[in-house]
Amino acid sequence: MALSKDDVRGIAEYARIALEGDELEQMTAYLNDAVDMLAPVLEYDLPDIEPTFHPIGDLANVMREDAELGQRDLPLDVALENAASTHDRFFRVPSILGEGGER
Repeated sequence: MALSKDDVRGIAEYARIALEGDELEQMTAYLNDAVDMLAPVLEYDLPDIEPTFHPIGDLANVMREDAELGQRDLPLDVALENAASTHDRFFRVPSILGEGGER
């Protein structure tokens, strides 16, 4: 099924890409070539194959147990010693929410 210029115009509007005149024609031809390259995939008869949504399959995060507070790799005073500004046991950074905020 070939994409029409209206199809490509709709895709471009959805992606907020401005295509005019020759650009629309070139993109229509380009996308139709890309769709044609995928045509051999449709020739496979794979009714018993489950769709693959992730290349690794049942991927799960592997999380370690949290370290106890006393088992830190880097002592707090060492971590904060080169900070430009600190407050108690925290790094102090400029506000990113705009002017007038308390630091």
